[in-house]
Amino acid sequence: MQYSAHGSYSIEQDNNILLVDAQGPFNEVTAKKYHQDIEIYTKKMSNSPWGSLISYKGNGVFTPDAEQSLIETTHYRMENGMIAVAAVINDTAYADILQMQLQRIYQSCQIQFHFFSDSSNAKLWLDNFINEHTNN
Repeated sequence: MQYSAHGSYSIEQDNNILLVDAQGPFNEVTAKKYHQDIEIYTKKMSNSPWGSLISYKGNGVFTPDAEQSLIETTHYRMENGMIAVAAVINDTAYADILQMQLQRIYQSCQIQFHFFSDSSNAKLWLDNFINEHTNN
């Protein structure tokens, strides 16, 4: 799933965690395609609580339209079982701006989220969060 002029991403499922690698600018074209692709995975995972581990790389930030689209995508995922997001921000000159945008998105959706600088700690936090939520 490459859309390099508009950013790129890859998606895969690892048990109850959806792994997303996003790179570069993320505009409305990419955000709409991302939502379509996310729907396919979300439908497979909607039978039990799950989380997203999203890694952001490169010097991209979201356009206002893309940010709005990502809010809608986050709501959709929550309606279908997503209970938390672990975001990893690496290799970007715009980490502060990206973190502020993601914070706006996740807070407006009222989803549990946390930022990390590496994927292993993000996955550990997400696994623990999902296990605690599933066992209660």
